[in-house]
Parts: sequence; C-alpha cells; structure tokens
Amino acid sequence: MTFPDFYNAARVGELYTPDVPAATAAGSRAGLGPAAEDSKRTMLLLIDVQVDFAHPSGSLFVPGAVEDTQHTIEWIYNNAESITSIAASLDSHTPIQIFHPLWWADADGNHPAPYTVVSADEVAAGTWKPLYEKAWSTQYVRALEEDAKKQLMIWPFHTLIGTPGHNLMPALYEAIAFHSAARQAEPQMITKGTIPKTEYYSMLEPEVKIPDHPLGTINREFVDDLATYDRIYITGQAKSHCVLETTSSLVKYFSDRPDILQRIHLLKDFTSSVVHPEIDFDAIAEDAIAGFEQKGVQVVTTA
Repeated sequence: MTFPDFYNAARVGELYTPDVPAATAAGSRAGLGPAAEDSKRTMLLLIDVQVDFAHPSGSLFVPGAVEDTQHTIEWIYNNAESITSIAASLDSHTPIQIFHPLWWADADGNHPAPYTVVSADEVAAGTWKPLYEKAWSTQYVRALEEDAKKQLMIWPFHTLIGTPGHNLMPALYEAIAFHSAARQAEPQMITKGTIPKTEYYSMLEPEVKIPDHPLGTINREFVDDLATYDRIYITGQAKSHCVLETTSSLVKYFSDRPDILQRIHLLKDFTSSVVHPEIDFDAIAEDAIAGFEQKGVQVVTTA
C-alpha cells in the first residue's frame, strides 16, 4: 500500500497538533470497506505510545521508541484493510502515586530519586516511609515481592493527566484517525494507572488487586471481548514493562484456552525496553517472552 499523502515519516518523532481532518479525509477516500464486514477480525493493542515514553524529551523516554512508532504507523497503513479494531492504552497519573517520589521519604524527609528500588525490607526497617496509605503501602511492597516477583520502582513523574506527556504521539494519532475513517471503526482509548496506591503496568489490570475499586481488578469486559477476535496484535512501550505485563495478563487469563493464546501476536520489533543503570530490563523481558512463546503466544516481527 502507498502511504497516505499527508503522512511524513520525518515527522514521526516531532510534537505537533495531529492533522485529524487530513487523516480522516484520506481514510474516507481509501475505499477499504467497513470493519463490521470483516470475515476474520483482527485487534491491534497499542500500549502507551505516549509522548513521555516515545519522544526524546519525554520524562521516561524509551530508547528506540521513535523508530518503533514509525514502524507501527507504517504497519497500520500497510495493513489497515485487515485491522478490524484498534485499542490504545493511556497511562494516566497524578503527582502523588505510590511509584512517584512524593509518596515516600527517608528519616530526614528526603524523597527517593527516580529509579530507586524500594524494597519491603527497607520499608519495614524505616529506610523509606510512606507518607500516604501507610498500612497499605507496607502491605503493598511485600505483596509485590511475593506475588508479582518484583520490587517497587520509583519512576520520574510521567504521563501526568493534563500535561503534553500524556498525549499519544501525533503521527500515531493520525494513523489511528485514518484507520477509524477508512474502516468505519471507532478506536478504543483505554485509561489505566489512575489508582494512586498501585502500579498499573498492564493495560488490563493493576499490579496488586483492589477488589473494592471499580478499576482494581482485571478489565473483564474488555478481555472477554478480545476473545472474540481471530487475531490479537500487541505492541507499544515498553517491552520490559507495560507491553510485557499486558501480554502476561492475557496469558494468565486465558491459561486454560490455548486456542486463544495462539491468536495473540507480540510484534517484537515494534517495542523497546526501559534502560536502567543497574537492571537489565531487556533480558528480563526476553526471558518472560520466551515463556509466553512456550505457552502458545506468537512472537513475530514485521518481516
């Protein structure tokens, strides 16, 4: 497929107001046919392709994300006729959340620097003290280590609601708008991460469940809808965190449905890992992805 005339690959890494009128006009002219008539239904899950992760100025920029975004956009244009639905997650935070510096302080009142690991033992010893939800926070870090097999990471302030960093990358938004008009298919924007007292890497569920919160458990309605698709493609940022945990959620939820696991396709060459000075997140991700593959998930590349 020839790319739409409004698309400029050189602008993928730029910040600007998406030209939605041009994108939708091009989509309407494409003549691809309505998604409702697809005999085989394909869902594309775009994980957190937001400015703070995918633009070099972003507070939690993932190296490689600009190139990943370009590949994703061009894959959408090349395959728009076969993509039935697009769902994009929006990591959505406020300054005071359990993984941000303001939640914690040491004995002198100093907040932890970004990328500090807060362990359950350090919290028990008083090295780091929660300033909010004290009982929950102590329980939370222990639950993370016991259930999720990870420790709490303090992140830079990122994807704060109401800031530019929360937005999808403009060129990607144009591609979504193009597809929406071309296939007469409303995109789904899935908000995640608004609960202050838990991390929410997965597009589908928090790291630690909060059963009495309306968003505190798995998004069962959306996940069950995914089961109606013949193919589910996953990509976005970051491979080591939100892409990984979204895939993990699906693998757990459909552990007794190998037929559905085989429909899941992880687009591996469209996603990159967070870089940390001491933790090899990419190696951790690769090990987990190998485990997903053994359970039936299709790990694929554009080639």
